[in-house]
Amino acid sequence: MPHSEGSLAGRVIVETRPTGLEAEDEELTLPNSLVDRGATVFSTPAIRLIAAPRRPLDRAARDLVAGVYDWALFTSRTGVEAIYFALARVDAAFPDVKARIASVGEPTMEALRMFGAEPDLVPPTFTTSALGKAMPRGRGKALLARADIAPDALESAIASKGWTTVRVDAYRTRLVKRLRGGAAAALRTNRVDAVTFTSASTVEGFLLMTRALRDKGVAMPPAVCIGPVTAAAARDAGLRVAAVARPHTIEGLVAALERALGPRPSTRKER
Repeated sequence: MPHSEGSLAGRVIVETRPTGLEAEDEELTLPNSLVDRGATVFSTPAIRLIAAPRRPLDRAARDLVAGVYDWALFTSRTGVEAIYFALARVDAAFPDVKARIASVGEPTMEALRMFGAEPDLVPPTFTTSALGKAMPRGRGKALLARADIAPDALESAIASKGWTTVRVDAYRTRLVKRLRGGAAAALRTNRVDAVTFTSASTVEGFLLMTRALRDKGVAMPPAVCIGPVTAAAARDAGLRVAAVARPHTIEGLVAALERALGPRPSTRKER
């Protein structure tokens, strides 16, 4: 139950984090974090993550151990886990990887360290753009284990530094077609104060799920986004972006909601 007092007391929030393969503990804490701050939360996953074919992943794992790659770049915990299980299938582990490792995002770094790998390169901000800028110039092969629908801007940035990029699907993304858990009714009656997005693909999924409502003239609530790429996708979709997380983490997303909303005026304690 929402707390009657708290930094988001009385607020109604729709959150769209993924379901399926996504097992990022930090993301799973988002609804609880919001409820602990007094919000009413409607969880309606906008995308579903599913397993990618094993053969390309297993080939990439063998090549990482054989020294074929000079760099391995990871942009999500799910990508790290996909390579971890591929390494296990070829009787290896992260300590056997001969490539240098680049990582973006706290959950990604935590997953690498949990599996015995220490990143050699971590950009100062948690974006793929920052990762591309932080990569040194050089020659050789760089492996990128990413979602099937991830844009290719990172590959282009790495290639511009002289590296030959090889991409492997770490997981695949599918859009969800229907709103869940009372979110449709809350949106239809204009009760929602904000909707949170943790990736550009969650924006795309949300647009698909709400198409019928929007066709009927239902106004969508402002967006609060985990980072600038997600915010750009929301703006391009015609959503008003109320705040962007700083840093680009779930904790930063919660703080952005607090900045943008605060508790409802009627829930503030009288002085």
